Amino acid sequence: MAQPESLAQLLNGRRAAVDATLPAAGFVVGWLAAGQSIWAGAAVAVACAIGVSAWRLRAGEKPRAVLIGLLGVCVAALIALRTGRAEDFFLLQLFTNAASALAWAVSIVIRWPLLGLVVGGVLGQRTRWRRDPALLRAYAMGSWVWVLQYVVRVAVFLPLYAAGQVVALGVARVALTWPLVAACLAVSWWVIRRTIPADHPGLRHPVAT
Repeated sequence: MAQPESLAQLLNGRRAAVDATLPAAGFVVGWLAAGQSIWAGAAVAVACAIGVSAWRLRAGEKPRAVLIGLLGVCVAALIALRTGRAEDFFLLQLFTNAASALAWAVSIVIRWPLLGLVVGGVLGQRTRWRRDPALLRAYAMGSWVWVLQYVVRVAVFLPLYAAGQVVALGVARVALTWPLVAACLAVSWWVIRRTIPADHPGLRHPVAT
């Protein structure tokens, strides 16, 4: 299969994962440094998010994607400030991972695997890959790896959230973002390469049947 790029290169997932951990780490650091002040934690988190957003815009990323990331941090901070519970800063992350696991699983069942939609969009193919049975099957198999990624996060976050372990939640957020995304990208790429026949021209060249 003639395909030089990996999923990590196509999706640029590792850099995005690293950027996503900074506001969460900032919240925990600010919360601890100010004597467990949610206001301080929220301020540091939002400041980190603004800094990351400015860096992404300067790097040429789409403003809409940047603003969505910034909005997510602001909403998480507002939830914690509203409830007065520092662990609630991570509540949005818990819900989004549970929803993502469900959405990815459903997409596989209905034969519209989200990994195919994402990669197909990046490659400018729209949905042409769906007319290629080999690619459809490969993207479905690779998407199960992403489902597992979200399930792992929920399984770790939920008991820590229930116990109010703010520092542990921050550590888990960092540990289960960049390293887990890197592993997910590598494993799903391996699954795709193992699933596609050796004589297939590659992801960039769907074979319509």
